[in-house]
Amino acid sequence: MIKNISVLGSTGSIGTQTLDVARNLGLQVNALSAHSSIELLEEQIREFKPRLAVVFEEAKAKELRLSIADTSTKVLSGMDGLLELSGDDSDLMVNAIVGMVGLAPTLEAINSGKDIAFANKETLVAGGELVMNAVKEHGVKLLPVDSEHSAIFQCLQAAPPSKVIKKILLTASGGPFFGKTADQLKDVTVEQALAHPNWSMGAKITIDSATMMNKGLEIIEAAWLFDTDPDDIEVVVHRESIIHSMIEFTDNSVLAQLGMPDMRIPIQYAITYPERYPSPVAELDWTKLSRMTFYSADDTTFKCLAACKKAMKKGGLYPAVANGANEVANRLFRDRKISFLDIGELVTSAVDNIDVTSAACLDDVLRADKAAREYVYSQI
Repeated sequence: MIKNISVLGSTGSIGTQTLDVARNLGLQVNALSAHSSIELLEEQIREFKPRLAVVFEEAKAKELRLSIADTSTKVLSGMDGLLELSGDDSDLMVNAIVGMVGLAPTLEAINSGKDIAFANKETLVAGGELVMNAVKEHGVKLLPVDSEHSAIFQCLQAAPPSKVIKKILLTASGGPFFGKTADQLKDVTVEQALAHPNWSMGAKITIDSATMMNKGLEIIEAAWLFDTDPDDIEVVVHRESIIHSMIEFTDNSVLAQLGMPDMRIPIQYAITYPERYPSPVAELDWTKLSRMTFYSADDTTFKCLAACKKAMKKGGLYPAVANGANEVANRLFRDRKISFLDIGELVTSAVDNIDVTSAACLDDVLRADKAAREYVYSQI
């Protein structure tokens, strides 16, 4: 098992659970990062004593330097700080940052020869071709932390190397608005959208789950990660969130990965792969699993899901456009400047109306992302 890790986004939902896993396994934490939550970051620094901490906002970084002046932890800021963290000498980097900001650090870590456990799905959505080419070039492992992709990854351990996978079945909880019509969603509030029935996640990801954008991003991510045609990835709504995803073979047999809806299982497996260790997560109580239900995903009402499928089919930088448009629309909804249904309309419009080509370098991805963000702002 690896001995030490660095964690990007250590104060978020995935980051704090990653540190819980590190604490349970007795791992050394070499580096931590946060966007601006310096109070929690200070607590983490004092417990784990990392060599390096990064705060994206420079003003907050200055505050943190004063607060931890009695420690030996070095504090950096901005993208330069994230890139230095990504190139450090940790055995593995856990990328738990939310959003496009995680792409450049991922590429930096890959180029430094470091294995990556990633929950930053935007990395593969926006820069999938660049990332996967870099992974092959440097021979590193890209280990999924998202529960669905971890489930697929685990199921594939039982698959022979030949091409026998017929389809990937991505499960979705359906979020708080499962079964609702567009008319019923016209006036939903931010608070209602943040009330996820099964998972405890950050605000941006929880809204993405409510719009089903999260599942659209996961289709794109799975297509890159598992070298699969998007047409061979099916979304199935599974309200109980016990089956985390499945693979179907050419003979129509199906393998599924099950477990409690607790992110510490996929986080720990990414960190300890290919080994398994005891975890703090409770066992499934089979006597209480009275039923498990499955439904088709509604990509007519939840337009973000259809927009992501369209973006992946159009190829090139269109997934980056869909992601960038959604990041802005998601934030505008949380700031109460647009309606819930506007998110899907804006993402769809961006994919339909912005002209982009393919990605030859990181700057191409960043330009497509910027164009999508500017487009959304121009529509409100």
